[in-house]
Amino acid sequence: MSKVLEEVLAANARYAESFGDKGKLALPPAREFAILTCMDARLQPSGYAGLAEGDAHVIRNAGGRASDDAIRSLVISYKLLGTREWFVIHHTNCGMELFSDEIMRDLLASSLKTATFDGKVWRDTGAGPGSTEGQFVDWLTIKEQSKSVIADVKRIRNHPLVPGDIPIYGYVYDVTTGRLVEVPEATVAGKAR
Repeated sequence: MSKVLEEVLAANARYAESFGDKGKLALPPAREFAILTCMDARLQPSGYAGLAEGDAHVIRNAGGRASDDAIRSLVISYKLLGTREWFVIHHTNCGMELFSDEIMRDLLASSLKTATFDGKVWRDTGAGPGSTEGQFVDWLTIKEQSKSVIADVKRIRNHPLVPGDIPIYGYVYDVTTGRLVEVPEATVAGKAR
């Protein structure tokens, strides 16, 4: 058993011991909102948005991007579980700003092993073979945070499965201060109609 697996199982045992009434939480989120944000380990939506278990849906992916799957989750969150407001929250110092689709595709074509980054250039340090399947993936990389938030809010707002009465707010989380910084153009684009 790996050290990480042991640590996770031990933490789960401690958590389960004091689980209490959490098993009685309702399926729909109590505060009726959802957050789409990045998977970055430095982001804790429970902290920056004041969430307790059962409060909100948190949908996470690389970059917090409005991918088809993220929109699928938001639509389910609204249609079946009653969320009434959505947040798109990207963050400063995001790893998705450090590469392009082409870089990712080239790295994967070379090797499937973990690449290294020296602050300027990505290098594939593993032996091949790689795979060209990365050519068919839109990696949704980020060139500029506020522009990506605006694009994602607009994509969600204009999606045919998203009703116009859901407000969608756009923010960038600052990893150096812990503050949410509004992207006003995104929030305007996401205004309920």
